[in-house]
Amino acid sequence: MTQTTIPAEPPDAAPADDPFRYGWRFVPRPTPDDPHHLEQVPLTLEDVLHPEVGDFIVHSDRHETDRMYLTAVLRARLEEAGVAIVLSDVRIAWDIPDLRPHGPDVMVIPGIRERQDWSTFEVAVEGARPALIIEITSPETRVNDLERKVEHYARAGVAQYVIVDNMSRGGRERRLRLLDYRLEGDAYRQYPPDAAGRVHLVIANLWLVIERDHVVCYDERGVPFGSYATVVRQAAEAAARAQREAERAQREAEARAAEARARHEAEERAQREAERAQREAQARAEVEARLRALEEELHRLRRGG
Repeated sequence: MTQTTIPAEPPDAAPADDPFRYGWRFVPRPTPDDPHHLEQVPLTLEDVLHPEVGDFIVHSDRHETDRMYLTAVLRARLEEAGVAIVLSDVRIAWDIPDLRPHGPDVMVIPGIRERQDWSTFEVAVEGARPALIIEITSPETRVNDLERKVEHYARAGVAQYVIVDNMSRGGRERRLRLLDYRLEGDAYRQYPPDAAGRVHLVIANLWLVIERDHVVCYDERGVPFGSYATVVRQAAEAAARAQREAERAQREAEARAAEARARHEAEERAQREAERAQREAQARAEVEARLRALEEELHRLRRGG
């Protein structure tokens, strides 16, 4: 298994000059005056690696832009076709003994057709696990993504683990690279990007590439997916088209149903008219038969008299 190493990181606890650098959580700490008091507690690197529901983990704006872009592209690519669901910033609880939950940036899970309002996706309960996880590193916490999660996600059976690694050590400029891990047996093998610097996202059949300081996805024809805003707009337009098609199909179905009801009602009316006419004809025949019988009886009586 190929591993990516990075320089030694500071201790697990956040630095004293910025205790909330990694993030925070609120912990119940009752006081005599407030039995419901919540105390804001700094997160450690271990907390970031294994978050709890409700943790706030600090990310940069560009980190969030890339995360939202990848989520939108993968959802547009996979969810409409029913291939997989795409979850972002959702905690995942594994079905592996002693492997604690993680909070991946993006994960693609086949075998689940509809997203639910998960705060934690439980593998044992849902009977499905991610085929792809993408992590976008932050300079302060990248040791988790580059080292510990490589081991953890391999243990969890994630087929492909892709890292968008921000190698900068602070400042405004981002220096990104792509790392591609694929499961072979029970361990990852690291694959280099192709000659064009692209990584193939296998389940989505998309190509991921670094362009300047952000990520871009290309389809199998080499056509790029636009920015996050473009992808969201395209997804909204596709959803609107699908909604219009569904409404048109519904109107047509309702019109066909109304036409069928009208035919059925006309047939029922015709059937009732036929049955009424038959009853009237039968009644007339019975009256005429009785009249004939009476006439014959009168005629007989006259002859006898």
